[in-house]
Amino acid sequence: MKKGGQHAAVEIRRFAERVLLSRSLEEKLQRPEGPLTDEAPGEPLHVSVPGRPAELEFAPRRTAPRMPSAEALADPRKRGVAHHIMANHELQAAEVMAWVLCQFPDAPAEFRSGLVRILADEQRHTRMHAERAAALGVPFGSLPVNCYIWKKALAFGSVLDYVAGLPLVFEGRNLDHTLQFEEWFARVGDERGAAVFRGIHRDEIEHVRFGIEWLRRLKPPGMSDWEAWQTHLHWPLRAEKARGDTLHRDSRRAAGMSEDFLDRLDAAVGEV
Repeated sequence: MKKGGQHAAVEIRRFAERVLLSRSLEEKLQRPEGPLTDEAPGEPLHVSVPGRPAELEFAPRRTAPRMPSAEALADPRKRGVAHHIMANHELQAAEVMAWVLCQFPDAPAEFRSGLVRILADEQRHTRMHAERAAALGVPFGSLPVNCYIWKKALAFGSVLDYVAGLPLVFEGRNLDHTLQFEEWFARVGDERGAAVFRGIHRDEIEHVRFGIEWLRRLKPPGMSDWEAWQTHLHWPLRAEKARGDTLHRDSRRAAGMSEDFLDRLDAAVGEV
C-alpha cells in the first residue's frame, strides 16, 4: 500500500510476527516495503514453534543430515547439503530475532531497531544459501531440518540472555566457520559458494559487534564483559560453543571484543 507514491510505514511488531508465524517461506523472507515504526510493540508473545511451510517443519531429533566433511565437499551435491543446513541455521536465526522482538516488547527502542536490521541480513543469508543449495540439486526443504538454535533460544529470559546466546555464541562461532567453509569451497573450485561464506562472514562481524555492544550497555556496572556473558549463558551454551577449531581473533577484534575476552575464549577449548 502506498501513500503519495511512498510505501506506508509498517510496525516492527507486525513485521516480526510475519517472520515468526507465517507458514510461507516467501513471506518469512520478505523485507518490509516501507519504513518501520515501533509505536505499538504489544504484549509478550509466547510461541513454542515458529510457523513454517510443511517441508521445513522441524524434523525429529537426529533425522536431519550431518554437515558434510571437507573431503566430501568435492561432490557438488554434498556442497548443496551444506548450503541447505546453513540456510536452515540462518532461517532459525531470523525466527529467533523475530521472537525476541515479540517476546521482549519493552526492550530499548535502539536495540529493537538494530535487531530489525540484523534480521534483514538473516533473511538475505537464508536466500543466498537456499539459492546455492538449489543450484547444486538440493532445493531448500528437500531434506529434514533440525531445531537446535530455536530450542536453545527458548531459554532466553531477557534481552541480555539473547545477546549472550545468539550473537556471542552462534554468530561468534560462525566467524570461524564461515572462513573455514570459504576455504573448503574454494579448494574444490566452487567460487560462488566461497563468495557466499565470505559475504556472510563480513556481516557476522557486525552482528557480533551488536551483541558485545549491547552486552556492555545492559550488564551491571562493574561487571566485566566475560562475567556478564557467563552469567547469561544457559547450558549447554558455553564458551566452547562460541568458537570453531581455529579462533580468528582479528575478526573478533574488528567486532570490538577485548584482548582479555579473546584470551579467555582462546583458552575455552575442552571445557565441559
